[in-house]
Amino acid sequence: MTPRLVYSVIVSLDGYHSDRDGSFAWAEPDEEVHAFVNERERGATTYLYGRRMYEMMTAWETDPELTGTPGPTADFAAIWQAADKIVYSTTLDAVSTSRTRLEREFDPDAVRGVIASAGGDVGIGGPGLAAHALRAGLVDELDVYLCPVVVGGGSPYLPADVHLDLRLREGRRFAGGVVYLRYDVARD
Repeated sequence: MTPRLVYSVIVSLDGYHSDRDGSFAWAEPDEEVHAFVNERERGATTYLYGRRMYEMMTAWETDPELTGTPGPTADFAAIWQAADKIVYSTTLDAVSTSRTRLEREFDPDAVRGVIASAGGDVGIGGPGLAAHALRAGLVDELDVYLCPVVVGGGSPYLPADVHLDLRLREGRRFAGGVVYLRYDVARD
């Protein structure tokens, strides 16, 4: 199977990745959703991150509460640690996790090469970096976890200047009210 670039994101009902204070504590998945996320992420061999998302994700390698707790949390930590990570930042001095490299600029051609040579899907995290990939036409799939909360503003998960035609591939409703929507980006 050809590797795909997948933008997977947990969002509020009003379309925000984080609220006005930069928090997304409201987005913490329950055990059912977390186990589902793990199954979706298990096929990813590489993750692309902007600085802020990477700094948040480092806890999956460094926080003993996340890495040592049995269940979906520790399972995700193992999935994340096994994948290669590329961080795009002009302000980060160095990376602090294993299997991670730092790139100073987002180069669409280089990202195409990463996707083509990946042993599985490539995940992209963070709305800023995802906006670059969406504008460049690199994203193949959007996995949206829609939370039953309205935060009233913050960081939108999609850029305002991108038009995408999407095809719904899968949908699922969870007991806690989260709705999962899996879309393919339609190519002409």
